[in-house]
Amino acid sequence: MADKTLVPEQFGPLQGVKIVSTGTLIAQPFAAELAAEMGAEVIQIERPGVGDTGWRNIGIRLKARDGGDPVATTWVQERRNVFCVTLDLSKPRGREIFLKLAARADIWMESSKPGTYPKWDLGDETIWKLNPKLVITHVSGFGQTGDPDYVARASYDIVGQAVGGMMHQTGYPDPTPPTRAAPWTGDYITALFTLWSSLAGLTYARSTGKGQAIDVAQYEAIHKTLGGTMLEYFQEGIVRERSGNRAQGFQPLDSFQAIDGWVVLGALGDVYDRLVRVLGLDPNESKWRSARVNLESIEGIEFDAILRGWISERSVAQVVHAMAAGKVPCSPIMSSKDAAADPQYRARQMHFEWEDPQVGKVKGIGIAPKFSLTPGKIFRGAPGLGADNARVYGGLLGIGAGEIEALARDKII
Repeated sequence: MADKTLVPEQFGPLQGVKIVSTGTLIAQPFAAELAAEMGAEVIQIERPGVGDTGWRNIGIRLKARDGGDPVATTWVQERRNVFCVTLDLSKPRGREIFLKLAARADIWMESSKPGTYPKWDLGDETIWKLNPKLVITHVSGFGQTGDPDYVARASYDIVGQAVGGMMHQTGYPDPTPPTRAAPWTGDYITALFTLWSSLAGLTYARSTGKGQAIDVAQYEAIHKTLGGTMLEYFQEGIVRERSGNRAQGFQPLDSFQAIDGWVVLGALGDVYDRLVRVLGLDPNESKWRSARVNLESIEGIEFDAILRGWISERSVAQVVHAMAAGKVPCSPIMSSKDAAADPQYRARQMHFEWEDPQVGKVKGIGIAPKFSLTPGKIFRGAPGLGADNARVYGGLLGIGAGEIEALARDKII
């Protein structure tokens, strides 16, 4: 039984890795789905009759082809390759079934308030008695330990961004309010931390035979991406503030308005000299060298005005072409419509079609990153609630059809 897998064919760098996922919404389940795109077998557990009410329903929804409930685009995009079952872990029989799944897994990822699983007698030590190699990744807003007030708090993406320090730096200066990074940047950052740490734990478990618990706190994952922010505070007492898209301490790095849209542009070091030449100026002239770092000086203000005036007289395409010729980083600010038509997205096949079992043929975001020897793939779309109950409980765990029906009647699955 241990060698059985739900994945129809082996592919990707994570082939053979078995993951049980019991979280909801974004961060933890998205980490599991990324693994599924790279060949891991991922079993997502949802509540019977309810499911992941947030991610199955939030936002724009597509019509189900069988006339059933509409399905959220986020679910269709982010639960591909995943096998979805229902299970009530709070009931004794549900607990028994979960332990059987955990016993054959390499990684168990979950997201909940600390203490949720121990109250069902599903604490880490209990599970390690059955599977000592299991990597257990706990994902929460504020971690499994620490200040009791924080540990007990619920969290969402915007809360993590606020506590983690990202939101204080995102947006334009007062009096405009701080802005969250969209769409759900804090959650997606947390997902990446969840996946890499789980795989690091798996590497250790495979070399030593010892599983361990990983404590992923959303606010800490976000805080880790703030660069030198805290060093600046502790060493110099500097508190970084919001500055819009403009960089602090040098120019240019900002968004600029062209005739027919917006571009972003940045020029550091030698690139600054190349930009000055594109503008028809002499990079060796002292005033322009001063303008690079003295933003509020007369020279700095003049350079900014010249650059903005030059861009405002041209189309986005003209600006991007001129900057590319001058080897200055520059790009349009792309919408989804722009990305769909962009030649680089097309050349790398970043958007493609697949068959979704609930809504039919769809087109969305493809596989990233690209592996030369073991590429990821999409072999199935996002399943409906409990769609894989028979496949998982019968095919993997050997539970008979009659008992599966009884479990459904008793709302255990």
